[in-house]
Amino acid sequence: MKNDLFVTKIQLERDKIDNYQVYPFNIDIIKNFHEIKIDSPVTFLVGENGIGKSTFIEALAISLGLNPEGGSQNFVFHTHDTHSNLSEYMRVSTYNRPVTKFFLRAESFYNVETEIIHISEEGGQGPLYDSYGGNLHECSHGEAFLKLIQNRFYDKGLYILDEPEAALSPQSQLSLLCLINDLVQNGSQFIIATHSPILIAYRDGKILDLNHNFETISYEDTNIYQLYKLFLDDNLEMQHRLFDK
Repeated sequence: MKNDLFVTKIQLERDKIDNYQVYPFNIDIIKNFHEIKIDSPVTFLVGENGIGKSTFIEALAISLGLNPEGGSQNFVFHTHDTHSNLSEYMRVSTYNRPVTKFFLRAESFYNVETEIIHISEEGGQGPLYDSYGGNLHECSHGEAFLKLIQNRFYDKGLYILDEPEAALSPQSQLSLLCLINDLVQNGSQFIIATHSPILIAYRDGKILDLNHNFETISYEDTNIYQLYKLFLDDNLEMQHRLFDK
């Protein structure tokens, strides 16, 4: 594996924060956050809805010079300014400089697709289409997501993903896992917020549990794994518990 990590530590400059009663500093994981060290080529952030995964990973992307809605370091478009100011208080330590950086989030992926078309047509840059896998609006959501990764994610890159499984079937998640592994083997780094039991199973990844202040957790101890296993082992019993009060 050819991998010297790009992001090695993420810190919160707590001395600059005046009020922990306002958003986003009133979110528990932010209120209690000091720093985390990154020592794996793939780092997963897991936690319940509303815990603050997207807020945190969005701020990380912005701190790295990426567009809050997604894209590479060269994307400057915006449709809605809904991101928090957390990035202004976040310090990211880097060791090496990646060949490229990209922030990919299922929530605003349509906006990224539209911006790619806009840049291509306005600049007359036909080859730009090809570098992203063609006109992504002509593909399904999941197909476009994978095409972009296949065509635009390069070796020795830094990639921030926010809930990529939202666009992907289980089979496509396995395809994504293969793409991640190929890129990691060639020097890339990923930081991924996810609910996917398939993705977090990646053997060379590290899982940080935001439910417990970014503690490292094993795959089998995650709520994601345990809940899926409980349901799949006996879905009728689970439905009995849910429906038959």
